[in-house]
Amino acid sequence: MRHPAFRLLLSLPLAGLLAGCGATVQQAASAPRPPAAPTRAHCSTETTTVGSGRVALAAVVRNGARAYRRPAGRSFARFGRLNQNGFPTVFRVLAVVRARDCSARWYRVQLPLRPNGATGYIRATAVRVGRVPTRILVDISERRLTFFRGGRRVLTTTVAVGAAATPTPTGRYYVNQRLVPDDTSGPFGPGAIGISAFSEVLTGWAQGGPIAIHGTNEPWSIGHAASNGCIRVQNPVLERLFRSTPAGTPVLIRR
Repeated sequence: MRHPAFRLLLSLPLAGLLAGCGATVQQAASAPRPPAAPTRAHCSTETTTVGSGRVALAAVVRNGARAYRRPAGRSFARFGRLNQNGFPTVFRVLAVVRARDCSARWYRVQLPLRPNGATGYIRATAVRVGRVPTRILVDISERRLTFFRGGRRVLTTTVAVGAAATPTPTGRYYVNQRLVPDDTSGPFGPGAIGISAFSEVLTGWAQGGPIAIHGTNEPWSIGHAASNGCIRVQNPVLERLFRSTPAGTPVLIRR
C-alpha cells in the first residue's frame, strides 16, 4: 500500500514580542529609539489537548518509536516504521507536551494495541505530525456510518455491524491502515479500512482480531447485525471511503 498523503505541520512561528524602550518624550524627540529586542517565548510544560471536531492530528513514525506510560518513564511498547502488514505506523495524537521554548517534546497518542483505547507517550523526534480533516461516526443501533470532512457531513450510509455473539466494540479509535485484499471479490470486498480497535471476544484470531470498515460479498447483510465485529458497507461506498480516509482519521463507534 502507498502511504496516504499528509500535509506536514511546520513548526508554528513564534511571534517576537517587542520590548518597550522605556524612553521619555524628550528622549524620543532628541534621538531615535534603539531597535526593540525580541523577548523569548515561554510555554507551559503541561500536557495540552489538541484536535477538534474539524481537524485531528496524526503522527507517522519516522524510523522507530517507543511508547511510554509517562514522559521519560519506562517504555512498554516498540513500533517500527512499518506495521506487521507493511503499512506505515500511525498514531492519533491526543495531546502535546512542550518544552519551555514551545517546541514539542512529547505527544500523548492513541495506540493500535489492546486494551481498546490504549494510550501512551512518544517522543516528538520519533514522528512526523500532520493534519487530518476527516472523521467517521458509526452508530450501531441505527446501523449507520457518517463521514465528515472539515466538520461537515459528506456521506451517510447503512452498514452491517457485529452479531450478538461477536459485537462491534464501542469507543473512540482511529484509522491505522488501509489494505487491499488479494481477492477483491471476497468477503472484504475491494478494500478494508483498518481501525485501532480489536474484537473483545475473538482474541485468538490472527493479529488479535482487529476491526475494520470493509466491503462485502454479502450485500444482503447490510443493515443487519451479521458480522464478526467489523463494519460492512456496500462496495461502491467502500471505494469512496477508501479514497477519502487517510490514516489518523478519528473513528467514534457508539450504540
